[in-house]
Amino acid sequence: MAERRLRVGYALASKKQNSFIQDSLLSLAQSRGIDLVRVDTQRSLLDQAPFDCVLHKLYGDDWKRQLREFKAQYPNAVILDSPEAIERLHNRISMLQAVSELTIEDRDETFGIPKQIVIYDSETLFDRQAWETLKFPVIAKPLVADGSAKSHKMALVYNHESLNKLKPPIVLQEFVNHGGVIFKVYVVGQYVRCVKRKSLPDVSEDKLAVSEDLLAFSQVSNLATNERIDDMYYKMMHLDDTEMPPVSFITEIARGLRHAMKLNLFNFDVIRDSRFGNRYLIVDINYFPGYAKMPGYETVLTDFFCDIMYMKQKEEVESLDEIDNSKKTGLDSCQMQSYGEDVRRIISNTCGDGDEGSLSVSALGREENESSVQV
Repeated sequence: MAERRLRVGYALASKKQNSFIQDSLLSLAQSRGIDLVRVDTQRSLLDQAPFDCVLHKLYGDDWKRQLREFKAQYPNAVILDSPEAIERLHNRISMLQAVSELTIEDRDETFGIPKQIVIYDSETLFDRQAWETLKFPVIAKPLVADGSAKSHKMALVYNHESLNKLKPPIVLQEFVNHGGVIFKVYVVGQYVRCVKRKSLPDVSEDKLAVSEDLLAFSQVSNLATNERIDDMYYKMMHLDDTEMPPVSFITEIARGLRHAMKLNLFNFDVIRDSRFGNRYLIVDINYFPGYAKMPGYETVLTDFFCDIMYMKQKEEVESLDEIDNSKKTGLDSCQMQSYGEDVRRIISNTCGDGDEGSLSVSALGREENESSVQV
């Protein structure tokens, strides 16, 4: 039987493509039976089919229509991920509603989200009674979170006097002191990796009393040189000494979010409330993040594609079993057994041991400040 290869079409914006589709990923995937093929966004997706899987981070009604038409013609193909599921993350209110759907019991740790409200107009913004439940400082974030540069423009607001510099619609999220450390949790199917990064420094009551302006920034965990706001604070912080969240705890949250949101490729940002050592807050969720920043991301993604290949081949065998059992084919039991063995052999040759749901996790050195688990 000829080797069954997985054909993955990737449809990405130029910037995303340049960062994610590295030669190292292409060559590793190819060596394990996976062909990553660029989808020309100027042509119809159907004209470039077939694909076993479509990996995408494109938006708009035309693209959604193309995906629907592709799925109708190739119902067994895998779409990573559903546009409807992805769109939930484009709104910073609906984004974090998934956290409320999680139930994790019998743990010492607790989790949730910071207090937040959405402001749609300037009148509400200056109406103190409209959001009197929030305490300063607050973080102002654009309501839309579509990955654009504009959606990353945020500000730490110290008092009411700075509100006139904000433009609704925005989300006001209560700032919680968290030791200047944020935990970024990357999810790729069943694989999870937690890393720690620098975040905004804590705000003292004294600083809150004297601050008269707001602090504008973009991505909290990747402050640009001109956005460094307290170098002495970071020097005293000792990021390497910061304790990681419990692996099993992060594992359960990742599993719960994956099922609640029906997404395979995302990351979420977690902070530890300085007032309570076992209280964690999820502050942001992003679809298809910058995986290339993860050491060994090529192996992680290739393992994920192999998992997809395994499941597709398993479904093909089960489908043939059903046909055989209903007497709609001339295949005898010996032929079916041989086909199943071929599938197992292909998986073994291309994707490791072929255990269902198994994804290899590489050991990480301490200097990487990372934790890897599977769910």
